[in-house]
Amino acid sequence: MNKTGERRKIAWGITGSGEKIAETVAVMRKMKEKYREEFDIRVYISKAGDQVLKYYNLSNTLETFFDKTWTEINSNAPFLAGQIQLKEFEFLLIAPSTSNTVAKISLRIADTLLTNAAIMGQKTSTPIYIMPTDFREGIVTTKLPNGKNLNINITKQDADHVRNLENMRNTFVFENPDEIISIFKKHSHSVN
Repeated sequence: MNKTGERRKIAWGITGSGEKIAETVAVMRKMKEKYREEFDIRVYISKAGDQVLKYYNLSNTLETFFDKTWTEINSNAPFLAGQIQLKEFEFLLIAPSTSNTVAKISLRIADTLLTNAAIMGQKTSTPIYIMPTDFREGIVTTKLPNGKNLNINITKQDADHVRNLENMRNTFVFENPDEIISIFKKHSHSVN
């Protein structure tokens, strides 16, 4: 809790990636339960993220376990970037993040809800945590909604955008959903 006894707000952004989405939702459910007295997790879903959550049958899960969820209308609706600018959030977590979102942040293109919020957070010293799905160059096997595996070739260009993010102010890049646990611990005031 902050000085006034209110829970501190966390913005969790979900983009249109199915890679690690189920694992991410599972970890975030645990974080919500563990830190329910300290953090108010608010979920912001990109347009493509909304589609992917439906494909993976996770929309109802999010709505059931997270009472505050919003879906992107445009880059300023809901007005997440404005709330980030006003320092209303402890941090912004974008997990999972597509290569499209990563590239746009890397290239400073703020034309979506989450890229706009991330770039504003970088400008106002709000910590930004991003879990790119295309973390390093090479072949990655991902699980499709039907349970089948699909091999994807992550390009050097996609991996280079991730490396660019690693060098940006207030921006922290991580690879696996389990790393979210340490992010919450880092920002927690409780002794856990």
